[in-house]
Amino acid sequence: MDKRIIVFLVLSLVIIFGYEYALKELGLLPEPPKISEPASAADPTALSSNFPPASAPSKPLPGQTVSEQGDAEKVLPHEPVNTVGETVEVDTNLYRAKFSSRGAVLTSWELKRYRTSTDANSPSVQLVRQEGKFAGPLSIGLDDSGLTKEVGGGNYRIKKDFTTLDQANPTGHLTFTYENPSAGVLMEKQLTFHADSYLVDVALKYSGLAGPMQIGLGTNFGIDEWGDGFIGSIGPVSQVDGKKIVDLPDSEAEHKGAVHWAGLQGKHFLSVLIPKEGATVFVRKEGEKLASTGVRIPITSPEAPIEFQLYAGPKEYDTLQALQIGLEDTIDFGWFIYGSWDIVKGIAKPIFYVLRWINEYTGNYGATIILLTIAIKLLFVPLQYKSYKSMKQMAGIQPKVQEVQEKFKEDRERLNKELIKVYRDHKVNPVGGCLPMVLQMPVFIALFNILNVAIDLRQAPLWLWITDLSLQDPYYVLPVIMGATMMIQQKITPTTMDPAQAKMMLLLPVLMTFLFINFPAGLVLYWLTNNTLTIGQQLVTDRFIFKHRPPVPVVAVQAGKK
Repeated sequence: MDKRIIVFLVLSLVIIFGYEYALKELGLLPEPPKISEPASAADPTALSSNFPPASAPSKPLPGQTVSEQGDAEKVLPHEPVNTVGETVEVDTNLYRAKFSSRGAVLTSWELKRYRTSTDANSPSVQLVRQEGKFAGPLSIGLDDSGLTKEVGGGNYRIKKDFTTLDQANPTGHLTFTYENPSAGVLMEKQLTFHADSYLVDVALKYSGLAGPMQIGLGTNFGIDEWGDGFIGSIGPVSQVDGKKIVDLPDSEAEHKGAVHWAGLQGKHFLSVLIPKEGATVFVRKEGEKLASTGVRIPITSPEAPIEFQLYAGPKEYDTLQALQIGLEDTIDFGWFIYGSWDIVKGIAKPIFYVLRWINEYTGNYGATIILLTIAIKLLFVPLQYKSYKSMKQMAGIQPKVQEVQEKFKEDRERLNKELIKVYRDHKVNPVGGCLPMVLQMPVFIALFNILNVAIDLRQAPLWLWITDLSLQDPYYVLPVIMGATMMIQQKITPTTMDPAQAKMMLLLPVLMTFLFINFPAGLVLYWLTNNTLTIGQQLVTDRFIFKHRPPVPVVAVQAGKK
């Protein structure tokens, strides 16, 4: 293999896989600021999010408590009042949600169709962060901290007009009401659920309130795990003025403009608020791998309720695209180092469509990846042939190149001129072996992104011990076999390196094996399949194409010396 190709491959992989890690190890990336322990729930105004937690105690209205049905009942003054809040459950075909009457906030959101592992008995994916004393999703905040504590942490009456949602009963309403007549304060939060949708319609009716209303999405709501590595963007995400914004500030940030949505995203799941009127987005860092976001909506008049929608569910491409608000862009097919690369995104989406189309016939994403790799390999056969031919040509004129290098080693300018003359006389392109690889890099990166972020591969099995193609091979079988195929490929590929350099490059398969050990099994399967096909292609090329027709006969080189 040509030395330039090896250097190109190594540098490309180092840049793709090691750039951010190296910066962190060298101390060139700033450490995230240390965030103190969240304030006690008893003091909601001290929370960094300025929202009351779901369990924040607050006195109910005098002489009232909340029954299980949500009806206000008169009680004697000495009877204990409810300071914890009641729980009401909403059960649909897609999720099971729980709300607390204390603040009318979400306390649980379980996705029925997704589990934490491939074990059928494992718990469902939980999108609401259960630890810590942060404000819950759908918290209400106001400029007045007293009103925030009263309205955002008050005990609401509950009214529910359904038991379960299904095809016979596709829509249901859950209404939370808080009222303090002496202060002239009223807050009604009505949520409309749909049996076969992750969308929830929310309407806020109010009186006696002033200033912009903050609707919080909670802390890490939608992020089932904050993983590390090359798995796409994790944390706050929003779309303002038609542009996607992915950021996690050191403390707090605000985005103004035409707000389409604001949310929190993980690798495979997300939650978003979708306002229907003018709003601004706020983003806060609550701690290490902890973030909150929400929207601020101006209060106009009691006759104009605040309306918005909540989406909390998987990053299913068709589901998000059907909403027609650009949420499908949270599936970051165009990720490359930092930010997005339009070329990669333009290639990734068609490949993703083909991947799913093939899977409709195979029913197994492992087999689908193998067939897709074969199709891509066939597509690049002409380019790979040119690359292989160029390497053979370079190997053929290597004696002449070495002679020129030895003769003019003291004169760099003359050496370059003579080398160019040798390449021109023998019609050899020195970068011909690298160019096809450069053209293939966007395809490789696109596949890397797809196999890393597409929820379609989550808990999708291959065969035998591979039960989840989105996770690493638990026994490292695929990475080891992949490393062996790389070594075979090195042995049969033409090279212009001297024996000492060739021995050094034998370390490359070992390094690649260790690099791929922690990669998703689906990505390793792609690379292994690609290596195997490349070995077969080179053997066929040597046996049937170049066997009796070497690209650059050694005789021609020797004749050139006379």
